[in-house]
Amino acid sequence: MSAQCEVAIKQSSGAPMSVFERYLTVWVFLCIVAGVVLGQALPGVFQAIGRIEYAQVNLPVGLLIWVMIIPMLVKVDFGALHEVRQHVRGIGVTLFINWLVKPFSMAFLGWLFVRQIFAPYLPAGQLDSYIAGLILLAAAPCTAMVFVWSRLSNGDPLFTLSQVALNDTIMIFAFAPLVGFLLGISAITVPWATLFTSVVLYIVIPLILAQLWRKSLLKGGQAAFDAAMERIGPWSITALLATLVLLFAFQGKAIIEQPLTIALLAVPILIQVFFNSSLAYWLNRKVGEKHSVACPSALIGASNFFELAVAAAISLFGFESGAALATVVGVLIEVPVMLLVVKVVNASKDWYEREPA
Repeated sequence: MSAQCEVAIKQSSGAPMSVFERYLTVWVFLCIVAGVVLGQALPGVFQAIGRIEYAQVNLPVGLLIWVMIIPMLVKVDFGALHEVRQHVRGIGVTLFINWLVKPFSMAFLGWLFVRQIFAPYLPAGQLDSYIAGLILLAAAPCTAMVFVWSRLSNGDPLFTLSQVALNDTIMIFAFAPLVGFLLGISAITVPWATLFTSVVLYIVIPLILAQLWRKSLLKGGQAAFDAAMERIGPWSITALLATLVLLFAFQGKAIIEQPLTIALLAVPILIQVFFNSSLAYWLNRKVGEKHSVACPSALIGASNFFELAVAAAISLFGFESGAALATVVGVLIEVPVMLLVVKVVNASKDWYEREPA
């Protein structure tokens, strides 16, 4: 194992949880409320922020997303990719869920619930946009918050690092074609130029910057790296909370006026999370992976790169679109639902490790 990999493992497993991480659900809820209230109290301010864009990309949101994900991506050691052979079964299960099950199951759930079951209760002109948002939400596996989920479930840090590194590599090449394919089969026009721009802005550039930063920090040795990670650790959560305030300020009117829409869009997202986490957890048990691998595998398999989904939805369809609203609903339920999944996998450890009858 490389020295860099060891440093990254210590960062992902050994650091104590911050106050922000321990009470993340509380902060998320408070930011949602603050965003809705501020959006209604100061509509002109947030409309002005919404107009600060270039090439259909909102610059304040884009900057916050960079601040949110780059510190997390600094932890990713692509040198750990050669370590995947230690967890071939768990890696295989997670890749199967992330790239062959989750996007397609969400496209089906979107068609089933949005176009069929819930269609009479949703704005007819937004149905395609809602489905597009759900597809964007499911098409990219989580690469940032998964470090938190893994730590909360006592996950194997080497597996988590290698899985995230592998997913990030795949995402660079697969996200745009996969989203384009699924939007196409859902009869939604694919704005390819904007989609590829989103991939470059929110995957490629942050990854390059993060890895250059990581290399620079590690030149000073492990102590310098540890000290820097401790300093920048709060950036991701702070940027996440600020992004939530902005997003819910932009969408506050829709949330207040369409509570039923929010509840209905949450249904396929919840089903997707519980289905994919359960399937990944069960498959890991069937193939004989240890519990410390099955936990992060289930969590990576179920969670979404909602930062990318929100940014792509805004870039592709605009702040006021149903796609943006659908991804914001994903943000709304992601943290509490993933914390619930963490509790379930932790509580079921005895069942998981029990020998089959």
